[in-house]
Amino acid sequence: IKVAEGSKIIENIQRDINIALMNELSLIFRKMNLDTNQIIKYSSTKWNFAKYTPGLVGGHCIGVDPYYLSYLANKIGANPKLITAGRKINDSMYFNVIKRVKTISSKNNINFYKSKVLIMGYTFKENCSDTRNTQIEKIYQYLNMKKIFCHIFDPLLKNFKYYKNSTKYVSLPKKNYYDIILICVPHNEILKLSDNKIKAYTRKKSIIFDLKSAFQKRNYYNFCL
Repeated sequence: IKVAEGSKIIENIQRDINIALMNELSLIFRKMNLDTNQIIKYSSTKWNFAKYTPGLVGGHCIGVDPYYLSYLANKIGANPKLITAGRKINDSMYFNVIKRVKTISSKNNINFYKSKVLIMGYTFKENCSDTRNTQIEKIYQYLNMKKIFCHIFDPLLKNFKYYKNSTKYVSLPKKNYYDIILICVPHNEILKLSDNKIKAYTRKKSIIFDLKSAFQKRNYYNFCL
């Protein structure tokens, strides 16, 4: 049983650390005015390149298992460093997203703190209705703490009574209403939305931020550049 659990923990920690590496590289490359997505694209031409992309790590496995092993390691005096460093990077990425959106808002003469925000996608990963440990909640809580108006639209949650009774969730975004749209989790149902459909939700002066660069052929802002 311990070997089986160890194999599961290794798999999740490996992914957590690889994502943390790409998150850290994306922050470095952006300061160098380099597009991380483009770099990953060309790195992927090498046959043994393990492709991981920057992003937020939530859920009940990747974002949790490293803590289990770190706790046990500290208990037996092993003092893990890389595992905890990866967790620290990934747990703080939500704030780097917020800082990025602030910067883009300022460049477009949009007052971030007085804006109306629409978050598209709330679950912890694409095409999954599970919200456990979703990092999008951290973004929402920050906006809420700063008293920034925010709606959340997630088509995968539309059948859940709990979400229907919450004022922060909308079954359909309002038209010509939002200053900032954050496409955080690109479910298939969100990917199907045309450019005109998404822009119909925005005011004349607005920004659309595509966290995972899911709409690379559209002129949306993204995290990598």
